[in-house]
Amino acid sequence: MSASAPAKVPAPEQPGREPAYGALDRFFKISERGSSLPREIRGGFATFFAMAYIIVLNPIILGSAKDMYGHQLDHGQLVTATAITAAFTTLLMGVIGNVPIALAAGLGVNSVVALQLAPRMTWPDAMGMVVLAGLVVMLLVATGLRERVMNAVPYSLRKAIAIGIGLFIMLIGLVDSGFVSRIPDAAHTTVPLQLGADGHLNGWPVLVFILGALLTLVLIVRKVSGAILISIVSMTVLAGIINAVATVPSWGLTTPKWPGNPVSTPDFGLIGNVSLFGGFGKVGLLTGILFVFTVLLSSFFDAMGTIMGVSDEAKLTDAEGQMPGINKVLFVDGIAVAAGGVGSASANTCFVESTAGVGEGARTGFANVITGGLFALALFLTPVATMVPAQAATPALLAVGFLIMAGSVKEIDWSDFTVAAPAFITMVMMPFTYSITNGIGMGFITFVVLRLAVGRGREIPVAMYVVSAVFAFYYLMPALGLT
Repeated sequence: MSASAPAKVPAPEQPGREPAYGALDRFFKISERGSSLPREIRGGFATFFAMAYIIVLNPIILGSAKDMYGHQLDHGQLVTATAITAAFTTLLMGVIGNVPIALAAGLGVNSVVALQLAPRMTWPDAMGMVVLAGLVVMLLVATGLRERVMNAVPYSLRKAIAIGIGLFIMLIGLVDSGFVSRIPDAAHTTVPLQLGADGHLNGWPVLVFILGALLTLVLIVRKVSGAILISIVSMTVLAGIINAVATVPSWGLTTPKWPGNPVSTPDFGLIGNVSLFGGFGKVGLLTGILFVFTVLLSSFFDAMGTIMGVSDEAKLTDAEGQMPGINKVLFVDGIAVAAGGVGSASANTCFVESTAGVGEGARTGFANVITGGLFALALFLTPVATMVPAQAATPALLAVGFLIMAGSVKEIDWSDFTVAAPAFITMVMMPFTYSITNGIGMGFITFVVLRLAVGRGREIPVAMYVVSAVFAFYYLMPALGLT
C-alpha cells in the first residue's frame, strides 16, 4: 500500500477570531459594537456629504460681518479655517471619544460671533472669547459641573434656546439671500422688513434661492441622504449657468463662476489669530462675561442634545439611557469649541447630521476618521467652495432651522405656563431682537419672575437666580449710567 500525503484540513474558525484589520477593530471596538469596516467607511462618507455645506455657509456668515473697525475676514482663509478645524475636531472625537459624531463650526454660534461679538471688538478679540468659552466647557467637564449646570436650566427652556437659534438662523438665511430685506429708515415706516429689495421678488438670484429652498425641503421629505449638499451643488450649477447666459447685477458676496484652477494651496492666515482677553478691554468685564456665557450656552445645550440623540440612535446607551464614557465625549466637545476660536472658524460643535452616518451603519469613531479625512481633503478645494453664491447656500439655513424646531418644539411643556411663557419669549426674542443673548436673558428672567409669582421659588435652582440677576443688571446698566 503506497503512502499518500495527508489531506490538508482547513483550520476551524475560532470563536472571537479577529478580522484582518485586528488592531483597528480592537481600538475602535468595531466588531464589539456589531459594525464592520465597510459600514464605518460608508457612514463616514454619508456624514461628510450631509454636513459638508458648512464649508460654504460658515465663511458666508462670518465673512459678511465687520468688526468695530470695519475689517472683514478673508473668504478663502475662512474656508481653510472651517475645513481644518472640522477635520481636527472630528478626528479627535473619533480617536478619543470613539463615537460617530462629527464636529464643525456651529450654526447659531457663528451668528453670535459675527453679529454680536465682532461689531463690538476686533476679530481676534471675538475669537478669543470663543476660546474662553471652550476652556470653561472643559473646566465644567473636568469638575463634573457640566451635567449639574445642564440640570439647572429647565428642560423646556433648553429646548426653547435651540428653537430660538433655529428661528434666528432662518431669518439670517432669508436676509442674506435677498428674499427679505430691511426697509430703510428713510421710508418712515414702522415695518422693519419687506419681501425682496422693493416689496417684490425680482431677479435671478432670488429665483435660485426659492428653487434651492424647495429642492432642499423635497429631498429632506423624501429622506434623501446628503439632501442639503445635493441642493447646494445643484443650485450652484444652475446659478453658474444663469450667470453665464444672463445679465445679473450682483450675486452678493460670491459670484458663481467656475475658477480657472479648482485646486489651490490652503491659506492658513487666520489660524492662531486670537486675542484671549482683548475683548474685555473693548466692552467691559460684565459685558465680556455675558458674551462668553452666550457662546457657552449656544453650543453647550445643543451639543448635549446632539450627543445623546446620536448615541441613542447608534445604540451606544445603556438601559438607563446613559452613554458609557460620555465625559470623554463632552471634554472633546469643549476642546472643539476652543479649537474653533483658535482657528478663527467660530466654535466647533457636534452636528446632528452625524445621524446620516449612523443610518449607514456607523457605530464607532472610525467613521469620524473617514469624515475628518474628507474635511482635510476639502482644504485643497477652496476655489470651488468660494464660487458658491449665498442664494445657493442659504436654503440650508432654512432647512437646518426647520429641523431644529421640528425636533424640539413638541418637547416643551406647554401646559405649565411658568415655563411655557419663558420658552416662548426665549424663542421669539432671538430673531425679533436679532440677538441670541437677549433671547436667553429675557427667557431666564421671565422664568424666575413667574415661578416666584406663583410661590414656586424653591423649585428654581440657585444657578438660575444668579444668571438671571446678572442678565437683569446687564439690561439696567444704561439706566444706571454704567455704559
